[in-house]
Amino acid sequence: MTLLFSPALKPAVRQVVFTSTNQNKYREVQSILALRGIEARFARAELVEIQSDSLEAIAKEKAKSAFAHVSRSVIVEDDGLFIDALGGFPGQYSSYAFRTIGNAGILKLLSGRQDRSASFVSLIAFNDGNDVVIFEGKVAGRISEQEASGGWGYDPIFVPDGADHTYSELQNKNDYSHRRKALDRFAEWYLRL
Repeated sequence: MTLLFSPALKPAVRQVVFTSTNQNKYREVQSILALRGIEARFARAELVEIQSDSLEAIAKEKAKSAFAHVSRSVIVEDDGLFIDALGGFPGQYSSYAFRTIGNAGILKLLSGRQDRSASFVSLIAFNDGNDVVIFEGKVAGRISEQEASGGWGYDPIFVPDGADHTYSELQNKNDYSHRRKALDRFAEWYLRL
């Protein structure tokens, strides 16, 4: 292998593998961690996703499944959209709710409701084969009255506090992102190892 730069002149780049089936999440993870000097590689894998009332338990099991697939230090992400007027639904069942009723179904459930407050929670779970460490990011906001175009997942209906547009309409989504908050916490910890 030929090095283009002498290791003495170039600072070491930390690497971690992000394991998921979601390319959109990977692109966000990659761009956020690159700003912190961490190279995120992608490993596409169907991970074990247990049914649980705990987002943390789901993330931990996904991290264990991911490590079993790649046998290297990995991170996974699990997130949930928690809508106050719906008692926190879809919460930890956000993926299932999105696949079954989608954004249109969420908007229908909120039809006529004044309270549209919600929060998006992201958990980054790191697993090095010995320990699983969890990092949380949370953003408060509200559910829009209608679905915007573009974006993916719940991005077209979630408006973060401090913004006038949905995630899908924001040019600077990462400035408001729950995933960014969780990844920043992970990066601070990981770069100290």
